[in-house]
Amino acid sequence: MNWWIAHADRTLSEQVPAPPDAVRDFYVDLENIKLVHPLIVSVETVSRSETPDGYVQSYRVIDRIPLGPFTMQITYQARLHVPRDGDVLTEADQSPGVRLRGTVSFEPIETGTRVTERIRIAAPRLLAAVTIREAVKAHTEMLAGIRRHFASA
Repeated sequence: MNWWIAHADRTLSEQVPAPPDAVRDFYVDLENIKLVHPLIVSVETVSRSETPDGYVQSYRVIDRIPLGPFTMQITYQARLHVPRDGDVLTEADQSPGVRLRGTVSFEPIETGTRVTERIRIAAPRLLAAVTIREAVKAHTEMLAGIRRHFASA
């Protein structure tokens, strides 16, 4: 590892009042995620390739990043690795030098589904504190948005 890159691992969880398959399908549909992720301005599919166990979807994202009273837009590439069953893997390569890797699980519980997102964030040390704070905040809000979507359905 490089000394100028900081790493953080976080686990976020939300209980969603819907069956795991419905929640997982909602999560992997990029049109839905842009509705519940507070930083995403737009999502555009770049490619989708079938794999022996599911598919990989690459997409371009435009985010709005809060910087005090200002907002900056960034464009970056991301990927979803979606097996037929099980955990969904996420990758986002942002700039400058920010990388997020995630594993999202959908566990059946008595009241519906527990969505757990384990994210690993790598960022230049100078940007690490704000990057980690904003990523955790955005992903917490995204999971709460998924819960609200199903609670109001």
